[in-house]
Amino acid sequence: MFKDLPLELPVFPLSNFIIFPETTVPLNIFEPRYLQMVDDSMKTHRMIGMIQPKKISDKGKPLLYQIGCAGKITSFNETDDGRYLIILSGVSRFNIMEEIEGDKMYRVCKVDYQNFTQDLTAQKQDIKFSDLELIFKNLKSLFKKQGYVINWKDIEKQSLDQTINTLSMASPFSLEEKQILLETPNINNRKQKLEEILQTYLLDDFSNTTLQ
Repeated sequence: MFKDLPLELPVFPLSNFIIFPETTVPLNIFEPRYLQMVDDSMKTHRMIGMIQPKKISDKGKPLLYQIGCAGKITSFNETDDGRYLIILSGVSRFNIMEEIEGDKMYRVCKVDYQNFTQDLTAQKQDIKFSDLELIFKNLKSLFKKQGYVINWKDIEKQSLDQTINTLSMASPFSLEEKQILLETPNINNRKQKLEEILQTYLLDDFSNTTLQ
């Protein structure tokens, strides 16, 4: 539970990249500061906070969004050329309280998980796969148009909340749109926001299409 989660978390700012609880992502780590971060994390709680940087920066250091998601390193491999190939499994979203100054090459933040208690509960939202038919149809069209390739059969084997979260992570949306999806309180809100964002893309396509 929350008492077991670290209150000081190394953070990995990665633009246009989000993770959710109960999802897994592979990461290829090669920058020295993040190699150090993984080394330190593996020696302690194996946790890393994934968070998006804002487009504006503060004295060369990118400002961070307030909400990210903590993930646990569940697989670790080192390549012959010194890179780390890890799998990060999402655990809980968090709020950044403050950044901690220190001598590490990477950034560390004091975090709080209290606004996201539902991330660690077993209770699932009542959504049926039939509710996702329109989302699947619209997303398949958008992915095809933008040249994205995704294994839809694998996604459809997941639980409903995992499906919505995976689609939110993988979709070719903007940094800001992905942050909105991450910050939605629960899976029903996320489904609604996903539909709203998709509608804006469909409307843009429609407005850019002229009759010959």
